[in-house]
Amino acid sequence: MHRRSSLLLVALAAFLAALGPLLRWYDYPRVVEVPANQYQVVVLQARDATLIDYSTLTGVPHRTVTIVQTLRGDSAAAAAEKRRTGRDVVVWDTLSYVLGNDGRMISSIPEVYVFDAHTQDPVHCCGESVDGDPVTRTGIEYKFPFDTQPRDYQYYDEQTRTSAPIHYQGVRMYRGMRVYYFEQTIPWTQVPFPRTMPAGVTGLTPASIAALGYQRWYTTVRTFWVDPVTGAPVNGEEQHHEELRFPAAGGRAPVTVFAGDVKIRSDYLDSTAALVKQQRILVLALSTYIPWGFPVVGALLLGCAFLLELRGRRRDGRASAGSAGSAGSVGDGDEDGGARQVPPPQRAPAAPLLGESVRPLGFDQVD
Repeated sequence: MHRRSSLLLVALAAFLAALGPLLRWYDYPRVVEVPANQYQVVVLQARDATLIDYSTLTGVPHRTVTIVQTLRGDSAAAAAEKRRTGRDVVVWDTLSYVLGNDGRMISSIPEVYVFDAHTQDPVHCCGESVDGDPVTRTGIEYKFPFDTQPRDYQYYDEQTRTSAPIHYQGVRMYRGMRVYYFEQTIPWTQVPFPRTMPAGVTGLTPASIAALGYQRWYTTVRTFWVDPVTGAPVNGEEQHHEELRFPAAGGRAPVTVFAGDVKIRSDYLDSTAALVKQQRILVLALSTYIPWGFPVVGALLLGCAFLLELRGRRRDGRASAGSAGSAGSVGDGDEDGGARQVPPPQRAPAAPLLGESVRPLGFDQVD
């Protein structure tokens, strides 16, 4: 019985030892993916910022400038691309719009961002665009890949419609999580005006501003705190600057369109950190805990099998020794099948007592 149990434990140990690496190197890259139907809203704020008043073309101080970013997964477009190419993709419809002190929208920029659901590589399909302009992205945007590495990445900037390196700056501790810190600098670059302009200003359109010789210039320094397991930013910040410049005016000072230090609002930081911690556990279970745990459990089961086999052999040895001793204490049978009688041992003759005569061997006693 113990041998059957030992073989079962050995087989189970071999199965777990083989299943662990299979989960890590085959299933994990195929199972872990960004959901196609994700929906998320993030609110950012810039305190004591400057925002343009297009009616007077002057920069006006604002106590708070709010930027709302919405992200909605287009699962129907992703499913259509899956049927067409067999590839798992995510199609994000995003919208970033700026609100002033009075809550009125100053500008908005929509995007269609398409990427591989597993690797985060950009995919060029499904109406990929920024503010209605078709684009061909290189690099990542919004989210870093699963299993983010401590190295530089190409990060896409929607204002300039180009990618630039975002540099790895080291490890930070953020709310009990070990995260990677990244930083990207976009130098002053001329960028197009948003197609959606503030309402209430007569004749204000991107074409009308460009016709007056005005140009929009932009620079930013963006930083991210990224969970390397999920690739999700748990915090982000931008030192954002935009200007109206007048090249034909000759020395005329630029007008600030927007200037401020943009940060994620604290309540959204709390919800983002809680969500990332939850997802982090699920990803770690598939990438680390189960793949490495199964071989460890297999080694323990293999040790139990050896111990069980060793104890069984010792038990069999003791049983064999006891059987041999019992057989040796029983007399051999005779030819008739009966028990052979063992004659009693012969007693030695008693020594003669003192005073008794002893006759020499071979002589008669003489009277």
